[in-house]
Amino acid sequence: MTGDVAVLGAGMHPWGKWGRSFVEYGAAAARAALADAGLDWRQVGSIVGADTVRGGYPGYVAGATFARALGWQGARVTSVYAACASGAQAVYSARAQILAGLADVVLVVGADAAPKGFFRPAGGDRPDDPDWLRFRVLGATNPTYFGLYARRRMAVHGDTLADFAQVKMKNAALGALNPNARYRKRVTAEDVAASPMVADPLRLLDICATSDGGAALVLSSMEFARRHGVDRPVRIRAVSTVTPRYPNTVLDLPNIATDSAAAAASATEPFRASIARAAYEEAGTGPEDLSVAEVYDLSTALELQWYEDLGLCGAGEGAKLLRDGATAPGGRIPVNVSGGLASFGEAVPAQAIAQVCEVTWQLRGHAGDRQVSGARVGITANQGLFGHGSAVIAVR
Repeated sequence: MTGDVAVLGAGMHPWGKWGRSFVEYGAAAARAALADAGLDWRQVGSIVGADTVRGGYPGYVAGATFARALGWQGARVTSVYAACASGAQAVYSARAQILAGLADVVLVVGADAAPKGFFRPAGGDRPDDPDWLRFRVLGATNPTYFGLYARRRMAVHGDTLADFAQVKMKNAALGALNPNARYRKRVTAEDVAASPMVADPLRLLDICATSDGGAALVLSSMEFARRHGVDRPVRIRAVSTVTPRYPNTVLDLPNIATDSAAAAASATEPFRASIARAAYEEAGTGPEDLSVAEVYDLSTALELQWYEDLGLCGAGEGAKLLRDGATAPGGRIPVNVSGGLASFGEAVPAQAIAQVCEVTWQLRGHAGDRQVSGARVGITANQGLFGHGSAVIAVR
C-alpha cells in the first residue's frame, strides 16, 4: 500500500482581525477547498477539525462544529488539539483514515478568532502545567521567550540585528504578494529598527501577531483522485508528529528548565531537528531534494533556527544562508514564500494547514507572483507546545 494521499483541494479565509466567529472562517475555507477540489460537501466521508481552546465549547469539538456549519450529512468526525501543531495532527488523522480504508475523501479544517495582543494562559491554577508556570512564575510571555532565543543565537552563532531584520524584509515582500495575508506591505531595515521594542533584542516587527483566519484541505485516496480525473495530484508523502527524546538540554517553550546534562550524554539532535528527520525518513527524501519550505517564524530569529533544524545548512549557518540569498525567491531553497507568520500572524489551529495550502499551490504552479519555478517537493514545519512535532512533506 502506498503511503501517499492526494491533495484535491486547498482553501483559505484571509487572515486579519475580522471580529467574527472562527466557525465562519473555517466554513468559508472549507467551501473554498471543496470548490477547488470540484467536490460537493456530501461527497466527503470524514471531517477532521483542528480545535481552538479559546472559542468556548464549540472550539473543543471543532470537527462537529464545522460539520454542522456546512450541514449535517452523516460524515465521520474527528477533533484534534495540539496547540500550533493541531493542523498537522489533523492532516495526520485524515491521512490515516484514508490509508486505513475508512474514507475515500476527508476534509481537514482549522480556524481561529485570536484574542487581541499576545497570548496569555487560560484561567485557573494549574501548578503541574509548564505553560501556566512559565507565565505565572517566570512572567515568560511568548515574546519574552522569543527574545531569549534570539539572544542565544546572537551569543552562540553571532547572529545580528541586521540578520533578523533581513528575515522580516524577505517575508514582508512575499506577504505583499499574497491576497490571503493580513500584512501586505513591504518593510525596510529602518522600519524594523524604528518599531517599538517588545522583548530585547526583538522589536514589534520581529514578532508575529495574533490573527483571525481559516484554512482547509480536501484529501483523498490516490484511487479516488484517478476516478475524479486527477492523474497527477499533489501528494502528501510524510507527516511527522514525533515527540522529543531524553535528554533535552536546550531550553524550549514552554519548559523553564532542561534535563540534567550531568545525568546523561548530550542529545544527538534537538527536538525540531528530529521532527524534520522523521519526515525525511518517511518520505525517502532529504533537504537536498526540497524546492520550497514553509516554516514557523514566530520571530525572525526562529526562522533562522528552522533553516538549521531542517538541514538546509549546518548549525550556526542560518544567517549566512539568508545573507547569501538562498532562502529568498530565486535562491536554492526559498523559505516562507507565503510571507510566513510575519505576514499572517497566528491563527493557531489553521496555521499548519495553511502551510500545506501554500505548498500545494506552489507544487501545482498556481502561486502567482510568489511562484517558485519548477517546484516539486515541499516541506512544512512547526511545533506545538508540550512536545508536539509538526512537519508535512508534499510532492508532485
